[in-house]
Amino acid sequence: MPDSQIAPSHPLPGSPAGVLGCLLGGAVGDALGAPVEFLRWERIRREFGESGIRHFVPAYGQLGAITDDTQMMLFTAEGLLRAHVRGASRGVCHPPSVIHHALLRWLLTQGERTPLEIGQDGWLFGDRRLWSRRAPGNTCLSALRASRSFGELADNDSKGCGGVMRVAPCAFFPNAFDNAAESARTTHGHPSGYLAAGLFADILARIWSEGITLAAATRASLAAHGDKPGMEETRRIIEQVLALHESGEQPDPESIERLGGGWVAEEALAIGLWCALAADSLEEGVITAVNHSGDSDSTGLIAGHFLGLIHGPDAIPQRWLQHLELRDVIEEMALDIIQVPEQYHSDESAIAEAVWQRYPGW
Repeated sequence: MPDSQIAPSHPLPGSPAGVLGCLLGGAVGDALGAPVEFLRWERIRREFGESGIRHFVPAYGQLGAITDDTQMMLFTAEGLLRAHVRGASRGVCHPPSVIHHALLRWLLTQGERTPLEIGQDGWLFGDRRLWSRRAPGNTCLSALRASRSFGELADNDSKGCGGVMRVAPCAFFPNAFDNAAESARTTHGHPSGYLAAGLFADILARIWSEGITLAAATRASLAAHGDKPGMEETRRIIEQVLALHESGEQPDPESIERLGGGWVAEEALAIGLWCALAADSLEEGVITAVNHSGDSDSTGLIAGHFLGLIHGPDAIPQRWLQHLELRDVIEEMALDIIQVPEQYHSDESAIAEAVWQRYPGW
């Protein structure tokens, strides 16, 4: 039986399977799209056939390689967990500032210097497999290099997709919209650059906590946040995607291009969302999301986050999972997202000490 025909188990609302599926689904979408990120559809079709790329091929010298998208997603998750530990220990915390601190540790892994003194601790930073440069976005690099304080908002007008592609873990913590939007705003100063990130995390959070469909979660998120100042571009293109879905039109390389290339935040969210809405399986949705003339790894990652959350990790083809770079790290992070908020209490227990060593709440 083909991988795509295996019946997925749909996670219950708030289940660990949803978190694991979301993180792994995003990573396999990122890895599938990595080799074709900068290729036009005509080139992709010429190299991989009429249906485009469907299997992992080497990128960055290895099969199943992830990009800066998954790297930064993992450091965002680490920042959220450190923020939880800090809040539980001290009673007050600003999660976007702690996420910013985590992203500055990611900056060090890219061979860059940080403008602020930061703690070089925690288990994630110590994994040398993350110390690899995977075409990081110039806006993320320049904004982080310019940081003068933790949580400082970016002094630029960029709406590149580098903010939206990293914020999925915010869905599994309180205040998903605000934390994702404020975190994205530390690198991307245009409203579409950070509000699209907030909307993405909020849609995921509604699916996870309420167990509603992707379309229903998207409509609910627009109803709650669509009238915010600066949301006009993002709302317009997401409403366009909902209309396309309701009309029954299926995404393909040519129709995706009408939405744009996904290089900017609202376009990346729209493409990933449409491909996820139209898909009968995670495999189908991710393949569709990477085969176009645009930012294939980011749109594949976004579609994979949606579909992994909806269908769970069992829906991910084994041919992708077995070669996925850092699979063990991603699985470990997903487990911590579930366990740390439940287990950590500010006391002198062995569990508290072990959590503090993994996620210091300085």
